[in-house]
Amino acid sequence: MKSSRYGILIYLDDMLPYRDLLLAVREKFEASAHFFAHAEMTVEFIGRTFTEEEERQMVETIEDASGVRILCIIDKNDSTEKIHKRVLDESREALHAKDGMFYKGTLRGKQILESETSIVIIGDVEDGATVVSKGNVVITGTVYGTVIAGAGGNYESIIAALHMRPRKLKIGDVRLKPFIGGSYSWARLL
Repeated sequence: MKSSRYGILIYLDDMLPYRDLLLAVREKFEASAHFFAHAEMTVEFIGRTFTEEEERQMVETIEDASGVRILCIIDKNDSTEKIHKRVLDESREALHAKDGMFYKGTLRGKQILESETSIVIIGDVEDGATVVSKGNVVITGTVYGTVIAGAGGNYESIIAALHMRPRKLKIGDVRLKPFIGGSYSWARLL
């Protein structure tokens, strides 16, 4: 385990059976609970991939054992403290704002997620899926589908994601091309 002020990198043994791994992680976080002091953080798992259910159990185990509130999971092996900080700050901003909502999961296929407020999506927006928000849209994964922010005519809205390979991006009724800078992507009207 390696932590910064913004996130935790958890190096996992890929040979250990999942149940044994879950117990080992619980013990490690229980022993370190005083260090975290009920912090809000991102987490990144390195060395092992999980099913959605295993990932959910792992997050719940960490939160229960340490008192940490995990706001999002970074799904990238070469992350840096800077990426963790950006994602955490934007997630916090949307969560603590009066007009925000939080969605955990990947939008698949023909799914449509509509919101009257800003939204943070912990997951990906797959090809064929659509997100429509009257506010901002922050995605902690990759955008392959369609994202529309400022749907109510708010041209100051933004769309932010760790990676963008979208079918379509719009703010209000203006179609955009994403700015891709390093490991972080965003779109905004100038």
